[in-house]
Amino acid sequence: MQESSSPTSHAGSALSLHDVELRRFGRVIIQNVNLDVARGEKWILFGPNGIGKSSLISMMSTRSFPSSGHIDILGNRLGKVNVFSYRNRIGLSSAELSRAFPSNEDPLDVVVTALKSTTGRWKDTYSAEEYAHARALMRDFGIEYLAGKRFGLLSEGEKTRTLICRALMAQSELLILDEPTTGLDLGAREITIRSLSGLRDDPRTIIVVTHHLEEIPEGFDHIAIMGRMGKGEQRNPLDPAPGTIVYAGGLEEGLTGDRLSSIFGMDLDVHHIGGRWSAYAR
Repeated sequence: MQESSSPTSHAGSALSLHDVELRRFGRVIIQNVNLDVARGEKWILFGPNGIGKSSLISMMSTRSFPSSGHIDILGNRLGKVNVFSYRNRIGLSSAELSRAFPSNEDPLDVVVTALKSTTGRWKDTYSAEEYAHARALMRDFGIEYLAGKRFGLLSEGEKTRTLICRALMAQSELLILDEPTTGLDLGAREITIRSLSGLRDDPRTIIVVTHHLEEIPEGFDHIAIMGRMGKGEQRNPLDPAPGTIVYAGGLEEGLTGDRLSSIFGMDLDVHHIGGRWSAYAR
């Protein structure tokens, strides 16, 4: 059963999930997912690999639909309203989106085409001011040098940072960053986390997905933690129990050693020093 540090309210929600379930090829991927994210809040979606985080993000960003339950995104019920009428209000950075771009696309165009929610420049034109804004975002994330190169030839970390810039470009109302430090070395990771920490006063609703505590930016104070249904039952490891949200609420209250030890199946100590989080096996 999901824990919460405060009562759920759907008033003023940017994102609301109620009894969401997702099934694929007869297998239940996620089940009994309930979450309410108010406008302007900064959330972390946290959990182990394979728990269903990316599946959940795909639905939150209108790229897929639940098998049952309902999802309201920026006041629109998913499946009841044409997603293309409001998808431009959602900024997304994900590995799935990365594969949608032509391999020869200029990374600068990958960023600027967010303004028209297209995955390729084609015949669209953009102003000098819009390109200047795109370059400024790339400079903030240390990748301005990528302009003029081919997106398909970039490293995984360079693609990740390009897509973060794209997500920020459109000034969308809901910003979803799926594992934004994937493929980054230590220096690039710290540049990225520092830039994301600078979004604490941004008016947009922001969700960052990660499975590493040390990658939680400062200023994010809500967390949804995913774990398995049916904890304690003996199951086939090739057919694990569905993922669900076991805690949603304040970051400080959620990231406890006992809770993470239960989710990961080992004794963990959790530390919060100098605004950064970490966890180690005892």
